[in-house]
Amino acid sequence: MKLTLPHVLSTCLLGAVGVIGSAHAAPADAELVALVQRHAQAQNNFDQVALKATTAENYVEISPVGEVDEREKMLSFYAPEQKRPSPLLQVDEPVVRLFGDTALISARLSYRVNQEGAARTFALRAGYVARLVDKQWLLVSAQYTGIRPPKP
Repeated sequence: MKLTLPHVLSTCLLGAVGVIGSAHAAPADAELVALVQRHAQAQNNFDQVALKATTAENYVEISPVGEVDEREKMLSFYAPEQKRPSPLLQVDEPVVRLFGDTALISARLSYRVNQEGAARTFALRAGYVARLVDKQWLLVSAQYTGIRPPKP
């Protein structure tokens, strides 16, 4: 195969554009992962102010049991008078996919709670959709799926 100068230049240009594009994606990825972490911690701490700050007006959530909750119902669940002891929460395994002003984020939410002196752990896989609204990323939806514990 004979490589021509235009072919070589166009290949180099496409490679450079790819590097530049990925360099710009990294800050957005970090910002989106931080958004998911703030949201998960706000739920864990029953922090309605933070939940309002991380979600759009049209936010919809699908619970691990399949219930569909609009933003107001979700916020009422996390009302201060509903607060109970919070388990330890770890957010990890984030994956971010950007599509212009929309992003899909998935992460594992791992919980550890002490019940009657025994530690109990469980985890959820969470899928989020975020939109860039007035230069700020906000969550417009979340869906939670339980992760089966490993078989002994």
